[in-house]
Amino acid sequence: MAIIKLSAIERRRLSAFVTCLVLAIFAWLFTSLSNPYKYTVRRVVSFRNAPQKRAFHPLQPDTVNAIVQGTGWQMLFSKFDEDKKTIDVDLRTLDVKNYVVLSAQLRQINAKREVGREIIAINPDTLFFDFSSRTVKRVPVELVTAITYQKQFSQSGNVIIKPRYVTISGPAEALNRITSWKTDTIKLNDANEDFNARVNLRGSKEGNLNVLPRSVRVNIPVDEYTEKTIEVPVKLVNNHNYYDVKIFPQKVKVTLTTSLGNYPDLNEDDFEAVADLELWRHSGYSVLPVKVTRLPSYSKVVKIEPQNIDFIIKK
Repeated sequence: MAIIKLSAIERRRLSAFVTCLVLAIFAWLFTSLSNPYKYTVRRVVSFRNAPQKRAFHPLQPDTVNAIVQGTGWQMLFSKFDEDKKTIDVDLRTLDVKNYVVLSAQLRQINAKREVGREIIAINPDTLFFDFSSRTVKRVPVELVTAITYQKQFSQSGNVIIKPRYVTISGPAEALNRITSWKTDTIKLNDANEDFNARVNLRGSKEGNLNVLPRSVRVNIPVDEYTEKTIEVPVKLVNNHNYYDVKIFPQKVKVTLTTSLGNYPDLNEDDFEAVADLELWRHSGYSVLPVKVTRLPSYSKVVKIEPQNIDFIIKK
């Protein structure tokens, strides 16, 4: 393969040519991208000032095509721009009409946008709505959490939500699909104390639904956990033929984890341990396994000693 050998002067000339070419390309790009252009972007429609006495349902998707007047730079980065992804549409005219003309609201829509990046047209320009009677429904609040606890800590009691129910109003068709209303996600890492705060409810994805109140107070009790061992009497179940049965031992040791707050008050009355005689009658068991069927809330059985008990049936 032939190799072109350049002299020092020729190499300098070639380097200068390439540098000038690159600079010229950048200058051309900069000039071109600084010119004004019209380009189309997808925007989500957000409704405000919804009519209070009329329930409505949009007859088109919740996104529109917005034609924007901006520079080439703005067009280039429009897909990466996460700001101003919604268009606020005022629904006050729905009190007397069943449609909204977006071109009539361009001035107020652009008032929230940066200068030199105005929307000049929207497709579709007119949004139509279907109306129905407005109904009211009460649904429970559904708490959404993403909580990790510090070692040896955990939730120690029932979550308290005030108020427990919220009132939603809107079209009957939409309300029939709703059985609960979720909160924003509570995110906690290495939690080691009670959580007590006001939490916002998730916003409605449909502009024709109203939710009251918009927030609830949430209390999540958190406590440190430790182990405790308690002797619990074993109860024989499913002795349908009323056999005279003796079990050995009559009590088992139950080791469990419980919160420090509940530790002093725990006793054998809080537990129920059972052995099922049906396992002997139908399966021929020679010893009966013990199960704990009742224990305090938020406690967890670690082990049972012994796990199986002997029995004697007197005929």
